[in-house]
Amino acid sequence: MEVITERKEKVIYRDGDNAVKVFSQKFPKSDILNEALNQARVEETGLPIPALKSVSIIDGKWAISMEYVEGKTLAEIMAEDPENFDKYLDEFVDLQIEVQSKKSPLLNKLKDKMNRKISSLGSQIDATTRYELHTRLESMPKHNKVLHGDFNPSNIIIDPQGKAHIIDWSHVTQGNAAADAARTYLLFALKDKAVADKYLDLFCRKTDTAKQYVQQWLPIVAASQLVKRIPGEEDFLKSWVDVVDYS
Repeated sequence: MEVITERKEKVIYRDGDNAVKVFSQKFPKSDILNEALNQARVEETGLPIPALKSVSIIDGKWAISMEYVEGKTLAEIMAEDPENFDKYLDEFVDLQIEVQSKKSPLLNKLKDKMNRKISSLGSQIDATTRYELHTRLESMPKHNKVLHGDFNPSNIIIDPQGKAHIIDWSHVTQGNAAADAARTYLLFALKDKAVADKYLDLFCRKTDTAKQYVQQWLPIVAASQLVKRIPGEEDFLKSWVDVVDYS
């Protein structure tokens, strides 16, 4: 098998027409089975995602096999063709809106996941801030739209025919679309705030959403990102968590 990419606790291989995600032995079995189940549920919505093939054990490690999609990521295409960046960003937002137009009632609820993550941050943020985040989260309107959870150009593959395929559904939930937009904004802002602002303006215009509504989610999604403890991100994320009101 040919290595496609390596990530923390997992390696993704190409095996003929299949992409095989092999998890480390430390990775919880329940999380792996949940990821496969979630991918199957999203596949049933009709969204353009790789088809799930199997869940198996390879050399003593759990693995998920899915359809291999030939092509480049949208992030690569954006970097190679900066003159058309705005066009690609426009298509990116349209694809996110398509995801959020779907429903899958058996997916985990975003609010439940966020509450668990905020509660787990005891060593990183104080009790007062955690209380404030829980309170804000509970006050946000409850929706049941499909949310990717890590929607960024690296998770979109454009095949040779120009069709987009959305990958990496390990964080999918159902909930409020503005929360997913806030996470995408944050992922862009970690690299380039000007691009993040351009994305948010476009998303809000296309969905007729108030920018302030999406911004209300930023402290919550920043807190959930803190859980990952990615080197170099902590100070930036804490600055967002500490923001209570936006102008």
